[in-house]
Amino acid sequence: MTALPTPSQTVGPFFAIMTALGSNELVAPGAPGAMEIHGQVFDGAGDPVGDALIELWQANRAGRYAHPADDRELLLDPDFTGWGRCHTRPDGSFRFITVKPGPVPGDGEVLQAPHINVSVFARGLLNRLATRIYFGDEARANAADPVLVALGDDARESLIAAPDGPSAFRFDIRLQGERETAFFAI
Repeated sequence: MTALPTPSQTVGPFFAIMTALGSNELVAPGAPGAMEIHGQVFDGAGDPVGDALIELWQANRAGRYAHPADDRELLLDPDFTGWGRCHTRPDGSFRFITVKPGPVPGDGEVLQAPHINVSVFARGLLNRLATRIYFGDEARANAADPVLVALGDDARESLIAAPDGPSAFRFDIRLQGERETAFFAI
């Protein structure tokens, strides 16, 4: 008998299992440089998605990832996990406590603007959606970022988190439709 691959299945409703690992706090709330990233996830009709899972993976304030492949001689912060996940609430909202990452090298060692890598898992999706969060107060770095430069205006704007208080940024994720968030094929 020949084994055949199993077709992809939608992601939900197994989030209770998926959220057993990870936390929405990548750093303690009172840690130096701690900030909040919050927002909502919306479907194509503009309705909140109350059963999505958001994952973040990012560099620390010095621009180094907490990963063995990142062996650059930059400071590692033992209190910063670099990875977290959060289940959305019924109103589609999510919240993370993290730090603003430093710039990281891209292709050819060109520095990329500070950004956070994001994965979205939700009902009806066969695979995760991958996107990035850039920061609205980093105009100069964003203007030179090779990923942002390659995008059209609408796609670029969909990746910029707006400052929302002294140490907070708002980033809404629109899965499709008007003002859809730019997603990357990874």
